Amino acid sequence: MSLKVGDKAPDFKLIDTDKKEVSLADYAGKNLIVHFFPAAFTGVCTTQLCTVRDAISMYHNDKCDVIAISVDLPFTLGKFKELQNLNFTLLSDFNKEAINAYGAIYENWILGLKGVAKRAAFVIDAHGTIQYAEVLESAGDLPNFEAINQVLVGL
Repeated sequence: MSLKVGDKAPDFKLIDTDKKEVSLADYAGKNLIVHFFPAAFTGVCTTQLCTVRDAISMYHNDKCDVIAISVDLPFTLGKFKELQNLNFTLLSDFNKEAINAYGAIYENWILGLKGVAKRAAFVIDAHGTIQYAEVLESAGDLPNFEAINQVLVGL
């Protein structure tokens, strides 16, 4: 399944690094950027999330919030968040529900690993409608942060 601009964002209920359940509904009334990433502690994933961290005032404010999702365990994500000083919510999609719903899943990744998140970015508006959708085939590529920023300015 491929989500596109104008689609209703699929709901999710995932566990954060504090072991609390977080859902899309928790962000109702705010714009939300959702980043998917393959694996904590890997080079490009670290670059992706540290780019968000370094521009957090644009992504986390009265009108907008940001989350990042991978299939890593919440405990792994907690350590990754701590070591990289990430100042936004990381969610574990260990059961692969969100990556399937958002069409951001590698059936086969590196080293024979299956069911890992593709690198992807979505901007969901305050009404739950997707305003930006980017799912990358190459885990070595970064999301188009400039395009994300342009969408945010228009919301």
